[in-house]
Amino acid sequence: MFGSVEELQKKLAACDYLTDRHVATIVYLALKLQKPLLVEGPAGVGKTELAKVLAQATNSRLIRLQCYEGLDEAKALYEWNYQKQLLRLHVAQTQSKDWEEAKQDIFTPEFLLRRPLLEALSSEEPVVLLIDEVDKSDEEFESFLLEILSDYQVTIPELGTVRSNHIPVVVLTSNSSREFGDALKRRCIHLYLDYPTFERELDIIHLKVPGIKDCLAQQIVSFVQVLRKQRLKKAPSIAETIDWARSIMTLGSKVIDEEIVQGTLSILLKYQSDIDKVYNKVSSLLPEK
Repeated sequence: MFGSVEELQKKLAACDYLTDRHVATIVYLALKLQKPLLVEGPAGVGKTELAKVLAQATNSRLIRLQCYEGLDEAKALYEWNYQKQLLRLHVAQTQSKDWEEAKQDIFTPEFLLRRPLLEALSSEEPVVLLIDEVDKSDEEFESFLLEILSDYQVTIPELGTVRSNHIPVVVLTSNSSREFGDALKRRCIHLYLDYPTFERELDIIHLKVPGIKDCLAQQIVSFVQVLRKQRLKKAPSIAETIDWARSIMTLGSKVIDEEIVQGTLSILLKYQSDIDKVYNKVSSLLPEK
């Protein structure tokens, strides 16, 4: 897939995803060892985007399972197409088949509705399976994932064991809202993504906001990085830094000042309590000119 860490890093950069050697090394090892990659970190640091870019870089189909509280097997793995089964039973009845014969006819792959996990395992082509925000699911679902993450297979009582045709690239993301059990962690290679350094975020701004002047980009990144050190309900993500930079460019501003920042704080901060906390002390947070 990739011959070296450097090759992977260059391929990710070609897909507009900038990362350092440490991150590229962990991702490279997960790919080479064919182990799931558990990516944790604050919201908005590029965890989900990493899975999307991996699909792009490897020319693979992305299959995404969005986790939430109460997610169960029927929504994540499979369920039977009951309407189609009932229709088949009706046909069997008209043909005078007994129950045992009819039962054999309805529990076949033809009547199976594949959800994301089974779709990834049974795919005939390479896929990247993104299990997004797995920390939002409950411990029961976490336990359910163990067979898939260790053996890339799943057991369906009526059909038996379904093994993967191509071992998928599996990326699990978490915002660290709860701790995972040792069994899940043991099956994965762990990667923690934090907010980028000043230099890295500056590179990202130049990449994502073409035409921005370096002086303005530096002011934007400096302010955002100071803002993240405040006690906020939600710190600005990388995506919000990019949106803010684009907004300032749209307004035609050459520099950021108190008036511009106060007028656009809602681009960076998503809670009114955070805006109220920052609004009157913007001048003290601005970088020195």
